[in-house]
Amino acid sequence: MKVICVDDERLLMEDTVALCRALEVVDEAVGFTRPMDALKWLESNRADAALLDINMPGMTGLELAAAIKERWPATAVIFLTGYSQYALDAFEVYASGYLLKPIRREKLEASLIHAVPETRRSKRSRVEARAFGNFDLLVDGQPVAFKQAKCKELLAYLIDRRGATVRRREVFAILWEDRLYDRPMQKQLDAILRSLRATLSELGMGEILELQSGTLRVNPDLIDCDAWRWLSGERGLGKAFRGEYMSNYSWASFTEGTLPPVDSDT
Repeated sequence: MKVICVDDERLLMEDTVALCRALEVVDEAVGFTRPMDALKWLESNRADAALLDINMPGMTGLELAAAIKERWPATAVIFLTGYSQYALDAFEVYASGYLLKPIRREKLEASLIHAVPETRRSKRSRVEARAFGNFDLLVDGQPVAFKQAKCKELLAYLIDRRGATVRRREVFAILWEDRLYDRPMQKQLDAILRSLRATLSELGMGEILELQSGTLRVNPDLIDCDAWRWLSGERGLGKAFRGEYMSNYSWASFTEGTLPPVDSDT
């Protein structure tokens, strides 16, 4: 499962993150000292559980929990606090747990298991996207062979968009930047989409690609991507990222410029 930890005291936040990362049920833990940073991160990432301090300046943990539940109701909220008097208020914002500091490992693990359904507690996805260096997609550790290079590039672009919805015309401009988006080329894009869907379906991964009327996206909940983890604050990837991002595609240079440099690795 993916967990966020929010506490305005940095040392306590870092201790909670370290405790979460030591749990077998936790795949990823990201920490924040400011509630607004956590909300911004959630705009483009998924969290199965949010571990929140209550007494924080600017926005209390109760207010943060209400904002999370309003926008992402599936995210379980567990309060970690040194005060017992907020328990009733906590459950009024549909909290799934209330633990008093100092937090014991076994209590935290039990609370997470209780709060997060087993279907969302599985280890990392069978699908791994490697964006550092040249782009590759692996399923169960094996590289995927695409029938056409444009299929691979299309998937790379959707992964670069991190689950955001994109329109077909935008995708076309990426794949064929110098061509006119006329009827023959629209049919060619259709053929690329069919081929990509067929490849993913053959691997039992067809649900990764989501197509609606005129738009498409990847489901980020089903993919483990090194660049996404790097952007989310995970800093165990310094050896992987050396300034090269999807190097086989020129359009990826914009995202490459936004990635934190290696020397920010902690």
